[in-house]
This record gives sequence, structure tokens and C-alpha cells, in this order.
Amino acid sequence: MFSRFSKTNPPGKSGAPAASPTAPVERTGIGSQLAAQVSQKTAAEAMAADRDKKRKERLTELKVEIHKRLLEDLNLSALEAASEQQLRTEISSLATEALDDMSVALNKEDRLALTQELYDEVMGLGPLEPLLKDETINDILVNGPKRIFIERAGKLSLSDVTFRDERHLLRIIDKIVSAVGRRVDESNPYCDARLQDGSRFNCMIPPIAVDGSLVSIRKFKKDKLKIEDLVRFGAFTDEMAAYLQAAVSCRLNIIVSGGTGSGKTTTLNALSSFIDNHERVLTIEDTAELQLQQVHVGRMESRPANVEGKGAVTQRDCLRNALRMRPDRIIVGETRGEEVIDMLQAMNTGHDGSMTTIHANNPRDAISRLENMVAMAGIEMPLKAMRNQIASAVNVIVQASRLQDGTRRMTSVTEITGMEGEVISMQEIFRFERLGVEASGRIIGRFNATGIRSTYSDRFRQWGYDLPTSIYEQIV
Repeated sequence: MFSRFSKTNPPGKSGAPAASPTAPVERTGIGSQLAAQVSQKTAAEAMAADRDKKRKERLTELKVEIHKRLLEDLNLSALEAASEQQLRTEISSLATEALDDMSVALNKEDRLALTQELYDEVMGLGPLEPLLKDETINDILVNGPKRIFIERAGKLSLSDVTFRDERHLLRIIDKIVSAVGRRVDESNPYCDARLQDGSRFNCMIPPIAVDGSLVSIRKFKKDKLKIEDLVRFGAFTDEMAAYLQAAVSCRLNIIVSGGTGSGKTTTLNALSSFIDNHERVLTIEDTAELQLQQVHVGRMESRPANVEGKGAVTQRDCLRNALRMRPDRIIVGETRGEEVIDMLQAMNTGHDGSMTTIHANNPRDAISRLENMVAMAGIEMPLKAMRNQIASAVNVIVQASRLQDGTRRMTSVTEITGMEGEVISMQEIFRFERLGVEASGRIIGRFNATGIRSTYSDRFRQWGYDLPTSIYEQIV
């Protein structure tokens, strides 16, 4: 059967007929055609990408030039009185005039995009503006002028948005921090601030930031998440919500513990919705982020030192002053320093129902963090006395966690029950049990009670919250 490939029977001799010399040529021709088509398609895509890149670069150059003209021609002092529509019309008119002077013709789509970008440069935050308006984006992370990452549904991705250069990025940073009375320069190369919508802003500029200025923006949603929203999203269950409502309404002191980005502030905002409108609530934060729903809320924000190193107002200063302002409850956005002493004293001296957040990986670590902060405050106190102070001040620790798949869960609700010798005793009421991981990477799990009845059940009943014993029953 292989005789045609035998040396004794070469092609053209007796035996199997010689293979047609045109057959391999035909197969090679088909392959060449396919390869040529793929090559042409790749070349076309490369050319389209190159054209799109050159188009964007040209639009950027035009935007820079027209922006300079706008700053020269616009009456900046009159911008505050002008409506958005009036300003857009004026910018569009000046942009059209500038394009005519430069003999540049743009299609309608590019002209509208250019006008919008110019408006964002004059009145907004430039390239960041469309990202801030996108409700699906939770975080914006800038690593230098050419690399802007965004987070959607817990997943980070690189966006196609860029700044023109480092000077452009620095101008936007300065615009943000100056709006809230703060500064950032070589002598003070980092800053915490907030945007007009309450979003958290942090920046660090060169020379500390080696490869260009670093900016992180944690966006706050316009629609405040309520307890029922968190239950619907799977952050915890109805049973846990009923327990937490009773705990807040009965004025238990609560600490929300968790790592960075775990949803501590969101949880604190949601828990505050259970506070009665007749109570006077004072909030103290480094950067005002809490958005409470109550009528009687007094908000305070700490202040850094000025250029001369004077004028600083710390969270501890605000907390001390708050004690003289007849608060029913005090809420500290984040306890991370010497203000812990005053916070614990407030919880122990008639300001029941106070709340705060703390960075810790689990409830036991949260207690250790409190002990460390008391020690760092320079207060010389026996360890047992310190722990007695903490045990009598803190009633409930709610642990918030961000899982590997980006979801946020309340992984534990733990009560402080007192002291056993020199150890603070705790009992877990609810926990999140991980059961596995799906092929997509999504965490599989369930919330479960531990079977332990709350030590504050009698207090709940006295305040009118008679929780059924079924919420404490463990699912086997």
C-alpha cells in the first residue's frame, strides 16, 4: 500500500499512479489564502486601532489648545451664577470659534465629546468626571497619569481613561484638595479629603510617589443602602437584621470591625437607621463620610495642622468637646489612635448606644487592637483594669469581611459577656460558614446561628423587642 513511496517504485513507474503535482499546490493555495485573509484582517484591525489612537491624540491636543483659550476668554467669576445649560452653550460656542480659527473640521460625535470634556475640565474633575458619574464603579485608583484602574463588583480592571501628563493630574488633585481647604505640595505630599458628593479621596504626589501621583477615590452611592438592601444583597440574613435592630434600639455599644474595603462604613450607616429620630447624635470623623438618616445629627471633622504646624484639631479634641454638647449617642467614624480612651469613657458614662469602626480581622483581634491603642495613648493602666474598661464599654462586635470573590459579608456577630479572670469573655451569636468555591470563583456559604442565646435577651424584652428563640437555632 506504500509502494508509491518505495525507492524501487519511483513515481511515474509501474504500480500506483504518481500523485498529481497540482494537489499539493492546491492545498498550499488554500492555506495561503486563509493566511492572507487572517493577515489582512489583523492589518486592518491594527490600522483601525492606530487611526483611533491618532484620533484620540488629536482630540487631546485640540482640547488642550481650546482649554487655554477658554481660560483666557471665559469670565471665571461669573461661572458660579451661570446655569449648567448656559455654561455648556458658552463653551460650545467658544469651542466652535476656536476650531474655525484653527481650520479644523470635526464630525458631530467628536464635537459633542470635545465639548463635554471641556466642560468637565472647567467645572468638573477632567478625565475622572465620567468615572465618577458611572454608578457601577465603586473605586477609582490612579497610578500616575496614564494608568487609571476601576473596581466594578469587587473586580479591578484597567480603564482607557488617561490624563494628558503629570501636570494635568496635579492640577486636578489641587482642585479637589483646595475645595475643602487643604493643601498638597512637596512639604506635605499626601492628603485625605472628600468630594462634593461625599466620596472619600486620598492622594500622594512625587517625590514620595515614585512613578507619578497616586489617587484613590472610594465612591459613595447616592442611594444610601439600608438594612433591607444589605439583606437582599446577601450581606446578612433577616434574623441577623432583627437582632441588630434590637441591639441598636436598646442602646448597646457596637463596634464594627473589618479590614480595608470590607464595608465597615456602609454597615455603620445602615445600623444607624435604627436610631430613634428623637435622639441627639454627634458624629466625629477624620474625613466626613457618614451619612446618617436622623433629623438631629451634629457632624464634626478633624483638621490637620497648617503650614506652620499649628491649628490641628484631632478626633480626640472633637470627642472631648462632644461630651459637653449633650449627646445621646456618639458615633466615631474610625477609632485608630488615642481617642480610644475618650470613646471608651463615653460608652461607660451615660452615652449608651455609641458606635465606631476599627480595623481588625476578627472580633478577638478587635479587642487586642483596642488594648494596643490604649497602650499607645500613653496611659499607664494595669492590663486587667484596661480589659475591665473594654468589657464594660463594648457590648457587640460586628465583623465585616470582604471575601476573595469581591463580595462583602457580615461574617460574625459576637457579644462581650464580661471577664473570666484576666480574659475578656465573648460569645458568637451568628457566623458565616464557607462551604466551598464555584468554578467561577464565587464563594459558596451560608449564615448560621451558633445556638447560643443572647445574653441581652432580657434587655431586649424590657425595651419591647421580644425576639423569638428560633433566630438562635443552629442549622444542622
